[in-house]
Amino acid sequence: MHDKTAIVTGAAGGIGAAVATALAGAGARVAVVDRNAERLAKLTAELGDTGGRVAAHPADVTDADEVRDLVDSVERTLGAVDFLVNAAGVLHLGPVVGFSAEEWARTFAVNTTGVFHMAQAVARRMVPRGSGAIVTVASNAARTPRAEMAAYAASKAAAAHFTKSLGVELAPHGIRCNVVGPGSTDTPMLRSMWQDESGYETTVRGRPEAYRLGIPLGRVAQPRNIADAVLFLLSDAAAHITLHDLTVDGGATLGA
Repeated sequence: MHDKTAIVTGAAGGIGAAVATALAGAGARVAVVDRNAERLAKLTAELGDTGGRVAAHPADVTDADEVRDLVDSVERTLGAVDFLVNAAGVLHLGPVVGFSAEEWARTFAVNTTGVFHMAQAVARRMVPRGSGAIVTVASNAARTPRAEMAAYAASKAAAAHFTKSLGVELAPHGIRCNVVGPGSTDTPMLRSMWQDESGYETTVRGRPEAYRLGIPLGRVAQPRNIADAVLFLLSDAAAHITLHDLTVDGGATLGA
């Protein structure tokens, strides 16, 4: 991945930051994207001595004009985009009967429409060059129903299926499109779901009353575990893999 150019959305923290860190460590030029400019600045400072060239690009993936300007800026300053990682995401919890229309719209705006905006803008640049790789970070909830996570699960399922459908269209141009579906991962998003200090143990053990299995491997994933899967799918080691959905959840969905 040395001297390749990558865009990583949702890079201000959690899985996105781990992916950006891994790419920079592999020698890629990385454009880190998020709405939170302060956290992006902190990340770029932390990655200053990794040997990778990292540039912060604050942007809102729900805004098509911002996304087009973002991709144009990255190609002018860092080079032609080789990799796109869609890791931006939001989570709103709650039963469907009490869920607000605003929360539903925001969930899909970031988790699904944001993926569309980014993938479209980048694919338009990749197609004439005849190469590239796109990975969307979805969720194991995209395959398995979750109580009080209907909007999140549906938005991630839509993003995953969009990415694989895009992969069919882009395959003739030598562009691969894959999905990584994390399970419970130690990020601020997961911790926001925990009510108290027993949250970790409950996640590992499972919640039968919510029809949620535990994690057979007996541990919550670390963001780097997800980043490793993303980098594999971007790499030449996955040169003949496209339209694939790689679940990384410690067995929590029993291989579903």
